[in-house]
Amino acid sequence: MCGICGLVGQDAEELVVEMTAILAHRGPDGGGVKAFREPGRIPAVLGHRRLSIIDLSERGAQPMPYADGRYWITYNGELYNFQTLRAGLEREGFSFRSESDTEVLLAMYTRYGSEMLSRLNGIFAFAIWDTYRDELFLARDRLGVKPLYYADLGGTFAFASEVKALLLALPSVSLRRDAVADYLTFLWVPDPDTAFNGVYKLPAGHCAHYAEGRLTVEPYWDLTFAPEQRPESDWVEEVREAVSAAVRRQMVSDVPLGAFLSGGIDSSAIVAEMKAATSAVTTYTVGFDRRDLAHEIVSDDLKYARLVASALGVEMHEEVLRPQVVDLLPRLVWHMDEPVADPAAITTYLICAAAREQLTVILSGMGGDELFAGYPRYLASRIGRTMDVVPESFRASLRRWLEPRLTLGKPGRMRGPRRNLMKLLRGVDATPNDRYLIYSSYYWAEEIARVLGPELREELVNHDPFRHHRDYFGRVAGEHWLNQRLYVDLKTFLPCLNLTYTDKMSMAASTEVRVPLLDDELVALSARIPPELKLRRFTRKYVLKRAMEGVLPRAVIYRPKAGFGAPIRAWLTHDLKPMIDDLLSPEKIVSRGLFDPAEVRRLIDANDKGSEDNALRIWALLTLELWQEEFLDRAPTVSRAARDGVARV
Repeated sequence: MCGICGLVGQDAEELVVEMTAILAHRGPDGGGVKAFREPGRIPAVLGHRRLSIIDLSERGAQPMPYADGRYWITYNGELYNFQTLRAGLEREGFSFRSESDTEVLLAMYTRYGSEMLSRLNGIFAFAIWDTYRDELFLARDRLGVKPLYYADLGGTFAFASEVKALLLALPSVSLRRDAVADYLTFLWVPDPDTAFNGVYKLPAGHCAHYAEGRLTVEPYWDLTFAPEQRPESDWVEEVREAVSAAVRRQMVSDVPLGAFLSGGIDSSAIVAEMKAATSAVTTYTVGFDRRDLAHEIVSDDLKYARLVASALGVEMHEEVLRPQVVDLLPRLVWHMDEPVADPAAITTYLICAAAREQLTVILSGMGGDELFAGYPRYLASRIGRTMDVVPESFRASLRRWLEPRLTLGKPGRMRGPRRNLMKLLRGVDATPNDRYLIYSSYYWAEEIARVLGPELREELVNHDPFRHHRDYFGRVAGEHWLNQRLYVDLKTFLPCLNLTYTDKMSMAASTEVRVPLLDDELVALSARIPPELKLRRFTRKYVLKRAMEGVLPRAVIYRPKAGFGAPIRAWLTHDLKPMIDDLLSPEKIVSRGLFDPAEVRRLIDANDKGSEDNALRIWALLTLELWQEEFLDRAPTVSRAARDGVARV
């Protein structure tokens, strides 16, 4: 992958050199800047950092022009069908000087304009400058695998792969205060908003034009469900073939390529298809040491990963991670840009950093849960629907009676089930959609009100963190209840959390992560599969599991669901305890003015005593404080070495 940035409306080549340099970790193999300045024309500058994957020669360098130089592109991504597209263009008389997908993408725009987006199968964020019309065109892939941020500064438009590059162009940097409630609710801020005032994300599946000082954003793709009633055996065979085809498409690379292997069905299915396509497959698996797992009983990924590796005959590297989390966390907050409080980000970075010794491209099993209904909350929704026949007043009384009687108990194997039961109980008397939103959040409205400081509480009294989710529910109101939830997660949870930390953490290690289960053709297929084949009674990802029978060991296919994360409860108790006491002290909380110091202290004390599980809430508060220190208290800096590595085109 790569890093892109640019400005329109300002002749600021040196500024874009700085922006490009701050993205050096995204593209350590080279960098370039192209300035457009002609009398009477709108000035523009494009910047690029390159991680060479396809066509490693200088012919693949960017920013890149096409044909007569009317169009110039800066591009981050991969087109998996670029060879097919190129062949079609060549039949029409187009010629190419490189073997890169970048040149194909630019030729597609030359041929079809923005309509070419419907023909692409890939992951991307790119900007094309039209030197004839003084117009910038931007686009982001269908599901938001690659990020694209922008700021409209009134006469000047800036964009970049990461916010830290954009901040160099902003007159000032400040917190968007209503985003605090969103962040506490989800542990991240939903698109298109960010925690920075004036900085936005181009939503997944959207494109934009910037011309004559005006930005126009519009969708070019949406997921449309069209379930087809066909024999189960047909779907099982088609899913198996589609997964195989997606993996093979995404194995195209001119640099070493391997895969993550957790021992779950998603990553194992990908490794199995890789093995069917090539003789040698390199995989990486992670685990944590015994002390880090003392506070949480988790599934033994190493056990299942070894089973898969042995059955398939692939090379497996086991990494038992012992992170210096006190030193690592602030650095990863810088790389993350946005405040994102999922500890899986740390695990992702560590495994990418370990794999970087051998691999540049890594295939991941991410996306299977959103396509095929793998998360426990989908099953919880089914259970909740069976209770809707009971009057709401009775369900409310049952909740009020049971809530004070349910406790987490001591650390151990039953803590996870107790946590899930307590969350299930919380939504028992809510409407079906509100119940699902409760399952997807970490605070109730009244709990957020308690933790916010008086001034911010008053500001946000009418703020609804679920506004985007409710809008997405409204778009698919006529669909099957399960497809409604899959759609909402594909628009929010997947791009705003999972794909965000995957991109940022893999790029921090200068690696490219691809997600075959989110291949455009496989996504389209999933929308045609009847929902009862995704969640069959109590079996999640039913059709995918059936498709992998005979390919993977049954013990792997039907193992219990294991989340991808990190042992933060142990870290909060040991490694991070001094940092928490310092950064979340009453004095620090008062100085920020965002939260109520007494409630923050109560959350910490209750977590320490084991009476409440506030680990993720505390992690979120700690991450937000580190984020404020990094981005609000200090300005981003650029090393001279990185700046000197940027070439003027």
